[in-house]
Amino acid sequence: MNFNLIAKLPHVGTSIFTQMTALANAEQALNLSQGFPDFETDPRLTQLVAAAMEKGHNQYAPMIGTQSLRETIVNKYKAVYDVDIDPSEELTITAGGTQAIFTAIATVVGAGDEVIIFEPAYDSYAPTIELFGGKVIPVRLLAPDFQIDWDYVATLINEKTRLVIINNPNNPTGKVLGNEELNKLGKLLQGTDTLLLSDEVYEHLVFDGVEPQSVLSIPTLRERSFVVASFGKLLHTTGWKIGYCVAPAMLTREFRKIHQFNVFSVNTPMQIAIAEYLKDIAYVEGLAGFFEKKRDLLKNGLKESRFKVLPCEGTYFLNLDYSAISQEKEFDFARYLTAHHKIATIPLSAFYKQATDQQVLRVCFAKQDVTLLEAVAILNKI
Repeated sequence: MNFNLIAKLPHVGTSIFTQMTALANAEQALNLSQGFPDFETDPRLTQLVAAAMEKGHNQYAPMIGTQSLRETIVNKYKAVYDVDIDPSEELTITAGGTQAIFTAIATVVGAGDEVIIFEPAYDSYAPTIELFGGKVIPVRLLAPDFQIDWDYVATLINEKTRLVIINNPNNPTGKVLGNEELNKLGKLLQGTDTLLLSDEVYEHLVFDGVEPQSVLSIPTLRERSFVVASFGKLLHTTGWKIGYCVAPAMLTREFRKIHQFNVFSVNTPMQIAIAEYLKDIAYVEGLAGFFEKKRDLLKNGLKESRFKVLPCEGTYFLNLDYSAISQEKEFDFARYLTAHHKIATIPLSAFYKQATDQQVLRVCFAKQDVTLLEAVAILNKI
């Protein structure tokens, strides 16, 4: 039957992550494609969730999030960045980072607005912008260094530029924008009505002495920014879908108008448990070292392979240049590796609005050491 349905996202299909995980399952391949750990979270955290349920925390949380979790987040920002946040007026708990991103874009982007994104980019940005009538203005960054030409970015900003989106540290490049580059962005946006969405879900996964960065530390950016973060990456609990958004009170008020009619409130016992678990800031501070060891295990294991490992300052992803092996397109080569070598990866071209084949694949190293060693053994034979 024809219902005269007009697709709102006619060019959007199943995500590359779903495709590659399905192919990995079908081929019984080692899955380094989708960004989730294959190790368990801390049993103490799951016990805290059970305890919260047993204590009766099973009904709706406040729309803005439980007070205990908001206070824990505020304390973290004070300890890490020496930044003060109002837990009642500037902070909202969301159903994961992606919901916070969706809600922030819905809050400020309308028909004809332009939104600057930096590619390769997380795949939710462009479709969400388009869903609300915005126009994506991509800044294409290329391997191996993915450097931003800020002078070029300046030429793109005009009266139609409603929003700029950054992801720092960046998935999939592993690049971290430091204080100097964030200040450059702040100077570009001064005197404009352009807002900033800073996706900081990997903020504590930084390596080689790199310090965590947040636009909340940059006064010229904080006044115009939505900052999104997530507990999925921090707690090895991607399936829990608990995140949050920090923004100035004026932006937060508008954000909550959308949030309340989207999910309204977020899983109560998990909020209670996370608040208790993260009272000890040492856990957060130890994440960088934990994942740096895993990055190094994979990177060092591939020194003798035909893959070239690109730099990784943060996140839990590495990019592998396979140009010494094949000139095949990234999607085709990723499928070949899955089917014939039983290892699943993600083509970097999937993170560009227009396919950009550079013979680079992204792999996730948030895995058990035994999984990473198995991956090294496979990749070294290719």
